[in-house]
Amino acid sequence: MNADPGISDPAHINWTRYRPGRQAGHYESFYQRANHPTEPRAFWIRYTVFSPAKMPEAAIGELWAIWFDGVTGRHVVAKEEHPIADCHFSPDSFGARIGDRLLEPGRLKGEATGPDGGIGWDLTYTGSEPPLLLLPPKMYTGGFPKAKSLVGTPLAQYSGSLHVGGETVAVDGWTGSQNHNWGSRHTDHYAFGQVAGFDGEPDSFLEVVTARAKIGRLRIPQVTFLVLRHQDREYSLVSLRQALSAKADFGYFYWDFATSDETVDIRGRMTAPAERFVGLNYYNPPGGIKHCLNTKIGSCTVEVVNRMTGKRIELRTDNRALMEILTDDREHGITIRA
Repeated sequence: MNADPGISDPAHINWTRYRPGRQAGHYESFYQRANHPTEPRAFWIRYTVFSPAKMPEAAIGELWAIWFDGVTGRHVVAKEEHPIADCHFSPDSFGARIGDRLLEPGRLKGEATGPDGGIGWDLTYTGSEPPLLLLPPKMYTGGFPKAKSLVGTPLAQYSGSLHVGGETVAVDGWTGSQNHNWGSRHTDHYAFGQVAGFDGEPDSFLEVVTARAKIGRLRIPQVTFLVLRHQDREYSLVSLRQALSAKADFGYFYWDFATSDETVDIRGRMTAPAERFVGLNYYNPPGGIKHCLNTKIGSCTVEVVNRMTGKRIELRTDNRALMEILTDDREHGITIRA
């Protein structure tokens, strides 16, 4: 099988995989997120195409925007759904349009409304870090896993403005990331996390997932994939052997993980109180709806131990962690907002 050109060539990494008219179900998201430099505040904006299995004519574009505010405790959630005829997801460049809301290289502009009011954005971003792959390159081709994820621009720097509930929020040098995920179905149950700049270590970047999936009726063992960039080094613990031997435990509002190779041990913990999460409905291409418990202002601690020298490094952030839990459970207690 030929390598996916979007993986082997970084210039193509954000090209859309969705093709209109295909009977196989598909979801694909381009999302941007960033944190305030010092306060527990963050935004998350997502341009998504959703095509249900065997009903490609029912495909839609989903426009999501969330403002997380850990200072006031008031989070604003907005979501719109548009007919696919009113959308464009470029198959041969980086770009998306839902209605007249645009995502372009280095810029995104639009607005969305929801039960909490509206969120508008006019943002530019830059970044020089190379893309980050959370899976082995060969896993981005073929049918397994059903869900793929990568970071197109780690440590992206955002500037511009947000309009939240009638108030203007100046965005000046907020750090975050430009991300891309897609697949024919959502992973059955997962914890997903990311930190774009730790407290005191603004150039360090973490991406990690613990996933439980099924093949037919067979539940495969839990896997954990982790990539950490710190002090000009990338710890990429993403081989299938490493993923299967890693240890992890997660619930609604906590997640402990540990993984290693012959040179390094990495263990971490992510957590956030319930009031920092919002609940979202994620449509699944084969049918049904997953619940996503979502925060961008969680805490994270990571310990890195060099197995050769014994040197120990601790990275920490109090409110810059992205943390998501995807579940079929309906007993989590978080109100579904969109």
